[in-house]
Amino acid sequence: MADQSNPGLTWLMFSLLTVASWGVYGVFLHTGQMGMGDPVNGRYKAFLFVGIAYFITAVLAPAALLWAKGASWVFPAKGAWWSLIAGIVGAIGAFGVLLAFGAQGKPAAVMAIVFAGAPIVNAIVSLMMHPPAGGWGAIKPQFYLGILLAAVGGCLVTFFKPAPAPAKPAMAQKAAPASMGQFQMPNTGGSSGPTSPRS
Repeated sequence: MADQSNPGLTWLMFSLLTVASWGVYGVFLHTGQMGMGDPVNGRYKAFLFVGIAYFITAVLAPAALLWAKGASWVFPAKGAWWSLIAGIVGAIGAFGVLLAFGAQGKPAAVMAIVFAGAPIVNAIVSLMMHPPAGGWGAIKPQFYLGILLAAVGGCLVTFFKPAPAPAKPAMAQKAAPASMGQFQMPNTGGSSGPTSPRS
């Protein structure tokens, strides 16, 4: 049986895995939306494939693990309902990101707001569901300072994010290969065309 008193750094590795996955989530999602080639319904098409990915990773994978470990298939109502609600709000959040992209929001700005605001909401909701010992008055000022710094950090990233490099004109890119493929007779000083009759 694993020693629970000394967790080691396994939790940190899993946390960094989540940081990396969620860090590229917005960029990949926006790329997928643009790759659909549908300005009107591209966000919905992208979200459809997000749902397929959720089904593979959040339904098939844990079901296979439960089966492999011989776990019980009994699900208490409280655990099932709260888990279902968590999945719903997570899916709503993913859809909200797509809607923000569809409203011309830039991935860097959108995800900065999400990742700066989500910890604040998480902290407040956690305190409301599980009040601290001694009540709200026992919370140290550093906690509120951390919330303020998270909000300020999100604003700074949003307003001062680097601008992307300008896209190269498409016509210039197509004209260069076309001109290279054309053959032009050298000009030797003489007339290569038909001569007009002398008067």
